Amino acid sequence: MKTVITAALTGVLATREQCPAIPYTPREIGEEAARAAEAGAAIVHIHARTASGGPDWSVETFSAIFAEVRARTDVIVNFSTGAVGIPKEERIAHVRGLRPEMAALNMGSMNYAIYSAKKKAFHHDHVFANPFSDIQFFLEAMNEAGVRPEMECFDAGHIGNTRPLIDMGVLRQPYQFSLIMGVLGGIPGTTRQLVNQVDSLPADSHWQVIGIGLNQWPLVAAGITMGGNVRVGLEDNFYLEEGMMAKSNGDLVAKAARLCRELGSEVASPAEARRQLELTGRTAKAS
Repeated sequence: MKTVITAALTGVLATREQCPAIPYTPREIGEEAARAAEAGAAIVHIHARTASGGPDWSVETFSAIFAEVRARTDVIVNFSTGAVGIPKEERIAHVRGLRPEMAALNMGSMNYAIYSAKKKAFHHDHVFANPFSDIQFFLEAMNEAGVRPEMECFDAGHIGNTRPLIDMGVLRQPYQFSLIMGVLGGIPGTTRQLVNQVDSLPADSHWQVIGIGLNQWPLVAAGITMGGNVRVGLEDNFYLEEGMMAKSNGDLVAKAARLCRELGSEVASPAEARRQLELTGRTAKAS
């Protein structure tokens, strides 16, 4: 099996003050998707941003992003649905309307914060609420749209939250998991914890590891050697190594691709990733 690399292009919290390469506009996001694809990414995970960098949930902006990506590359498109304080109907409207091949499905609630040891202060301190009623709502909407739910699990209990949904028949195989590690309030970003997470997955699940900050790189290496897939990108980490900031998502994907080759794996193309992940083969088109 080849390694599928996802690039998380922009996120919703990071700003250009923190990293000048963060894309905001649809064209900038499309250009970053192309750079990531050229470096080896088969999937791009996308949040929409306003021209000034704020979060944007309009279907029109997501549609413009989709068109910019599709004008440049055939990568698998994965739209975010995660937000705080946004009505659930608004968080899923772009998925219903545009039908990307994949969309993120957050699998549990948690404290979500960034802590500065230097300043002895919390930043972005909030509760990321995802009750079962919301998870089921999003999952049913994705099922109706023919969109693969990419289950984002920030802690061990989030994997366990799949059990009632499988029992109800609303969560169906093939299962697609993202194991997000190193967020304050979630599971620590260590190889030992990754092994436990992978051992907790339902049988025959597809999975990728997502490490936050510089923990990304040892977790990418562990994920590759364990036979999983990996996600990198400016949403999760700005740095190629301590003190060396990436100039694009392509830089981060290129490092992940080098690690794949150095550790004896091959990098999956978008077409190979579609087959390996058991996607329908439908290359979603921008409207």
